[in-house]
Amino acid sequence: MAKPNYRPLAALRPLEIRQLYSVHYFEYDGSYVFPGESHDFWELLYVDRGAVDVTAGDRSHHLTQGQMIFHQPGEFHALSAAGTPPDLVVASFACGSPAMDLFRRRVTVLLPQERALMARIVMESVESFSTPLNDPRTLELRRRDRQPFGSEQLLCAALEELLIRLIRRRAEPPLPAIRRDGDDSALEQVMAYLDQRLGQPLTLEQICRDNLVSRSQLQKLFHAHTGGGVMTYFTQLKIQAARRMIREGRMNFTQISAALGFQSVNYFSRRFHLSTGMSPSEYARSVKMLSESPGASDDCANPIADRPFPFRPAPLTINEE
Repeated sequence: MAKPNYRPLAALRPLEIRQLYSVHYFEYDGSYVFPGESHDFWELLYVDRGAVDVTAGDRSHHLTQGQMIFHQPGEFHALSAAGTPPDLVVASFACGSPAMDLFRRRVTVLLPQERALMARIVMESVESFSTPLNDPRTLELRRRDRQPFGSEQLLCAALEELLIRLIRRRAEPPLPAIRRDGDDSALEQVMAYLDQRLGQPLTLEQICRDNLVSRSQLQKLFHAHTGGGVMTYFTQLKIQAARRMIREGRMNFTQISAALGFQSVNYFSRRFHLSTGMSPSEYARSVKMLSESPGASDDCANPIADRPFPFRPAPLTINEE
């Protein structure tokens, strides 16, 4: 029998990440200011919570939860907290692919699957490196003595997939620089209002009334800046607070539910599962495992355990009619 004449196909790899400079997860207070820097590699910044004002070259942007900005090599960039304490993911890397031109002056909102990739990037960084993810002075990543097999490759693969997904929807126009106008002020006012009332069962009508804003205007603002409605945003704030309270370990689930204004502990558990893909007890166990990861510093909290990530690639949806 004749031997089949198979011919291999060399897979095209138009975009590869082979050099990493940093991966960070920062939790800043509402007064934080970073005076700025520039460097000869790419950097992405993702807002996981809160809001920041970003300078990128000659442009200024006001970014809120779920938005990402890219800084091209050589571009001066600076940022400051915009009132609400921000939590930020920052990753810097080298990539010489011509496709990276599509990320110049790029600001975008991440979709659920893309947010899940951001979570994977940070999780694999915790597994790969002993360098604290919340140390802004980091100039060089240090490998753990015992890495899980292929952790750095999975990290780069997640970063490559994120970039590829964003390139595939490149028809999306870059967001224009945002002016500090009345709409921005109204949005920030309502966000601060919600942050201060996490323990209350607010209604959409009450939020509008207390902030002197119409229902249609408020929903339009939140959909434009967060991709969802105001009540969805408020529930997500509550779930984030619940995660922090579970980590602190001072209250049981019934007490947390009551402290955050949920109707019952069962309703709280359902909302928690919709948002995270885990029950509160499952989340508590997973945090414990992550906080005891090898090499975790006693005086530096684990960045995954300290901040919730959208582990489930599906957004929380609430009927806001």
